[in-house]
Amino acid sequence: LDVIGNAYEFLIKNFASDAGRKAGEFYTPPEVSALMAEIMDMAEGEEAGDPTCGSGSLLMKCGQRVQAKYGTKKYALYGQESIGSTWALAKMNMFLHGEDNHRIEWGDTIRNPKLLDGEDALKHFDVVVANPPFSLDKWGHDTAGHDRFGRFRRGLPPRTKGDYAFILHMVETMKPRTGRMAVVVPHGVLFRGGSEGVIRRKLIEENLLDTVIGLPEKLFYGTGIPAAILILRKTKADRNVLFIDASREFKSGKNQNQLTDGNIRRIVETYHARADAPKYADLATPEEIAGNDFNLNIPRYVDTFEEEAEIDLVAVRTERLRLKAELEELETKMDGYLKELGY
Repeated sequence: LDVIGNAYEFLIKNFASDAGRKAGEFYTPPEVSALMAEIMDMAEGEEAGDPTCGSGSLLMKCGQRVQAKYGTKKYALYGQESIGSTWALAKMNMFLHGEDNHRIEWGDTIRNPKLLDGEDALKHFDVVVANPPFSLDKWGHDTAGHDRFGRFRRGLPPRTKGDYAFILHMVETMKPRTGRMAVVVPHGVLFRGGSEGVIRRKLIEENLLDTVIGLPEKLFYGTGIPAAILILRKTKADRNVLFIDASREFKSGKNQNQLTDGNIRRIVETYHARADAPKYADLATPEEIAGNDFNLNIPRYVDTFEEEAEIDLVAVRTERLRLKAELEELETKMDGYLKELGY
């Protein structure tokens, strides 16, 4: 079955890289999924949810980690997807990979969440992962003000940018103690003001934000912009936020850049070390973040500035004089040629 499952993944992936823009809607690059699954480190008996699950590969990476680590399939995968054809893709993907314990629902997660515990409660998960659509325009702002699940009590995301709608939904579906989440976001989520700034501040003050990872550009299908991964946790070891700038380490390709195994390993090791690393990571205190007005733009924390080499002005002047003399000589020669040609 694995052979068929892998072949299916291969087809989805190739369709994703061909289909370009559209494909980002249902496919997260496998390296990014692997990185998120590794950081989430799903354990035996845990449940994972993805509110914008696409073809389901990110969820399955979380499950595969349990299989590899514990040699068991004791876990459950839950997903919701708004596009019917993509939902069918996810169901098929699960089936072909022999994922026995899964539930994939079809519907709009913000307007109509289907993964419920009873009528008025959202189902909670140990692990919540997602690569939601970037800055979705019509995400459901009209009805969000009186959301029956109270997901937007920290603030209402802007009408034309749904990023925080998905983040807040995910926060609301983390289990109280074990709950942790990883979400792919555009960088604007880290620094935009207005209601997004208010929501961001609350998430930081509630000590839910654990880590911000900056990724290289051109990793995702259909968009060249660099993205970031936010890690949030219900139970944190400290009140700090770790910033990792992994944007400059990748294998470059013509249309698509890639994270290598080495790149991923460095991110994961840095994540676990939870300490400063020169030009790569910074463990920021709540005071530092508040001092930056809750702006999470990575360069504010991780200084990647490279010292310029000292300039030897005497050498520069000597070179200039040499070039000037050479130019005068050429001009004299040129004049000679022009005279010969009768100009």
